Amino acid sequence: MVHMQLNAPLKPHAEPRSAYRVLRTIPTRWSDNDVYGHVNNVVYYSWFDTAVNAYLMEQGVLDIHAGNTIGLVVETQCNYFASVSFPEVVQAGIRVAKLGTSSVRYEIGIFGEGETTAAKGHFIHVYVDRLTRKPVPLPDALRQLLETLQ
Repeated sequence: MVHMQLNAPLKPHAEPRSAYRVLRTIPTRWSDNDVYGHVNNVVYYSWFDTAVNAYLMEQGVLDIHAGNTIGLVVETQCNYFASVSFPEVVQAGIRVAKLGTSSVRYEIGIFGEGETTAAKGHFIHVYVDRLTRKPVPLPDALRQLLETLQ
């Protein structure tokens, strides 16, 4: 007899590129490798930030220097499935899993040479007023773009 636990968390698993709405290319650097010969885990979090923020800036919905609204990371997590090393060029897949009034859960998949994620994770941005640091509703242009990533 098989017993299943109700509401058991799903075990993280690798996903294909097609699971993500946008793919961005990111070159690895010599300094990304650690003493074990692969990209160190902390670099993946930098790739998450780079992929999402560069995309938002390119789409004209984020002005990191003069915009009234900025995104602060309040949660982040990553699971690893395969190693990536310099001089590989990776791709970061981006999608939106949850869109709130002032927050967004971005999910990012990192792809090396294989067809499934070498790593995947998420981070949550809470969008705040630049000066007061109080949460504010997502600007309309940002919300419209993020809806295309769901």
